[in-house]
Amino acid sequence: MAATNPIRIFVDQGHNPENPNAGAEANGLREQDINYQVGIYLAQFLEMDPRFDVRLSRPTADTSLGNTVAESLSERVRMANEWPADYFISIHGNSNENPDINGTEVYVYQLDSTAAQFGRSILDAIVARLGTRDNGLRANPTLYVLRRTAMPAVLVELAYLTNTQNAELLANNQWSFAYAIYEGILDYFGYRTL
Repeated sequence: MAATNPIRIFVDQGHNPENPNAGAEANGLREQDINYQVGIYLAQFLEMDPRFDVRLSRPTADTSLGNTVAESLSERVRMANEWPADYFISIHGNSNENPDINGTEVYVYQLDSTAAQFGRSILDAIVARLGTRDNGLRANPTLYVLRRTAMPAVLVELAYLTNTQNAELLANNQWSFAYAIYEGILDYFGYRTL
């Protein structure tokens, strides 16, 4: 049987460590720190699996992309498109003025798409492993990283920093969030864990 090329996954840890384009902060957590670490763990799982090749937007904790929010987003998309990646996953933490709002959602450019199937698989795996509320798969064609990527792209909102229970999960279960995303990727491709 002929060897197949590894599937190229670009993992974008949303936001920069400082402004411009720093993320939300709540309950003693900084979104950009969580995004970074979940991405690092996810990359480690993918690196150990010969069926995948992976690149990170922020390979180090102090990696900062661009001098404006627009430049930061543009650079992430440029890196994925020029590689070129086969799939793009942007990792985020959510926030809301209402501290009762909680759960996990995944955004895609449009619902009837390869990206939507990929995103649904990741969402299902996070909800199953972490026990977060399933807030659904949502279309948001205005998001730059979904609009400008040349491959199927998903933006994963892991959970809400502004909700006490979700914040505790984000603080203490970053490895599990990353592993769940990895499980979702495997499920999507019909792969078993190695």
